[in-house]
Amino acid sequence: QFILNPLILLAFAIAFLVFFCGIFQFIASQTTDAGRVEGKRKIFWGLFGMFIMFAAYGLIRLILVTFGIPSSGYPFN
Repeated sequence: QFILNPLILLAFAIAFLVFFCGIFQFIASQTTDAGRVEGKRKIFWGLFGMFIMFAAYGLIRLILVTFGIPSSGYPFN
């Protein structure tokens, strides 16, 4: 709870920043195709990272509920 949750939250925050950085880069480089391609790549990897973090929270929640482990203080109760 005190190690894994902050690590997942940190990884989610990094993926969120990469996503918004990609959106900014995509919008800012309207004339160059190279900047738009790089922006699309960052948007994709940001969304992929956020999906993985949501899946990790879901998997942890599934394991806790399956084995009857109390989840007090766990996010998204």
